[in-house]
Amino acid sequence: MSGLRACLLSGGASRRMGTDKALLPHPAGGTWLEFSLGRLAALPLPITLVSHHRAHHALARPRRDGLGQPIALLEEPPPREGPLLALDRLMAHHPGQDLLLCPVDMPWLETAALEALLAAASTHAAAGTPAATGPAPIHLAHDGRRLQPLLGLYPAHPGRCRRLRAFTAAGGRRLQDWLAAELVVPVALPAAGLRNANRPDDATGLWP
Repeated sequence: MSGLRACLLSGGASRRMGTDKALLPHPAGGTWLEFSLGRLAALPLPITLVSHHRAHHALARPRRDGLGQPIALLEEPPPREGPLLALDRLMAHHPGQDLLLCPVDMPWLETAALEALLAAASTHAAAGTPAATGPAPIHLAHDGRRLQPLLGLYPAHPGRCRRLRAFTAAGGRRLQDWLAAELVVPVALPAAGLRNANRPDDATGLWP
């Protein structure tokens, strides 16, 4: 799985939380952003942080990725209209790479779940499906009830990049709508680590 890169999405407005989720304190120490970067840094992968928040860049700048290199910072210019547009920019910025997408608002996520997701994709590729002439499928985390599309492995195949660019250029912004036309493989992962925290009540047990 050469060309693999971890990408952390941290550019949301956090309107439902009422404050910047990425900067909330985490019981493990530091902020949710630092917790997420730490879990990704435990993998031997380069990391790209996608955010337009200066405070996020300031927290990430002194840190290192899983290969000991500085974390790459990808500025998110306007329009900032959700994760699909951020994924479009990531694929354009890292063409041909396999992008391990991860959101900053899964504060229970552990490195073991990320490793399991990558292992499932690697096993699928070793099995020889899909056909070698076609693009690798998108592997998405599944919590037993539904897909969690913000946690997944997105190969930035040229054809997929073109389809995504055409979709967003036509005004498409819903990740689920775009995924409906893509080859997707669900990967079952422990549900506890896949919980999103969008509102204060969702973060019970994470407050200091």
